[in-house]
Amino acid sequence: MGTARKGRRFGMKLVMAIVNSDDSSNVSVALTKDGFSVTKLATTGGFLKSGNTTFLVGTDDDKIDRVVEIIAKQSRRRTQLVPNTASMDMGMYSSYPVEVTVGGSTIFVLNVERFEKV
Repeated sequence: MGTARKGRRFGMKLVMAIVNSDDSSNVSVALTKDGFSVTKLATTGGFLKSGNTTFLVGTDDDKIDRVVEIIAKQSRRRTQLVPNTASMDMGMYSSYPVEVTVGGSTIFVLNVERFEKV
């Protein structure tokens, strides 16, 4: 049976980034290309109930700014037209497009008390 390496206790952070699914591939490729190990989770939420990807990246304190920079560069906010249906008199509906902001990312940086790779 294998033995676990002693866990690291200092200097580690966990980055959790919620990214629009349209940007997911670009974020993943850019982080991996820069040498970061990435775990991706399919998630849903937000105003449009659209698909998101939540990225988990564990890294050293001194690399946090680089991780955030990559995610921000690859997941810019933009506007998009989406259909909206409004009720009119006598049960009739009218559909018209509404401009909404999509994309971007929500990023959390958490302290890691212990990290082990077994």
